[in-house]
Amino acid sequence: MRILLAVAMAVALTGLAGTASAAVKAAAEGRLELESTVVVDASPDKVYAAIGQIGSWWDPAHSYGGKMTLELKPGGCFCERLPGGGVKHGEVVLAMPGKLVRLSAPLGPMQDWGVAAAMTFELKPAEGGKTTVVLGYNASGFSAAQLKAAPGIDGVVVGQLTRLKTFVETGKPT
Repeated sequence: MRILLAVAMAVALTGLAGTASAAVKAAAEGRLELESTVVVDASPDKVYAAIGQIGSWWDPAHSYGGKMTLELKPGGCFCERLPGGGVKHGEVVLAMPGKLVRLSAPLGPMQDWGVAAAMTFELKPAEGGKTTVVLGYNASGFSAAQLKAAPGIDGVVVGQLTRLKTFVETGKPT
C-alpha cells in the first residue's frame, strides 16, 4: 500500500511542497489540526470546479492506483475505482460552490486507525482575480504513537494542495 509508505516519508514530502505554506496548528494525543495555504491564479469558481476533478491532480503515489473521483455535493463520494472493488477515501459533507468544500476523510492509514477526520478547502477571493485556498485537515481519535505520523500527514496534505494549484494554473498537476 503506497499510502502507508507515503506517511513514513515525512521529510521528503515536506520538501516537495514548494509553493504552499503549511502549519501543524495543534498536535496532541487524540487530536491533529493542520492548515495549509496557497494563492492560485484563478477565480474561486474555477478552483472549486478543479477540486471536483480530483483524479486529474491528486498525487497517484497517495492512492491505490485506481481512478479517483469526487462528486461536489453533500453525500458525494471521494472514491477510487479498483479492478473488482474500490475505496471510499471520504464523503462530501458540505459543498458551497466557489466558497467551500468539506469532506469527512480519514485518509490513508487513518482509515485503519478508526479515526474521524475533516478535510476543508476554503476558497477566498484574492487581489487580481486570484483565490486564496486554505486547506484544513483535522483528525481525532488516535493514540500518541500514531500521532508521530503528523509531519508525514502534513507533507501529504501540502503536496496535494500544491498539485491542485499547479493543475488549476497549467492544466497539469506537476
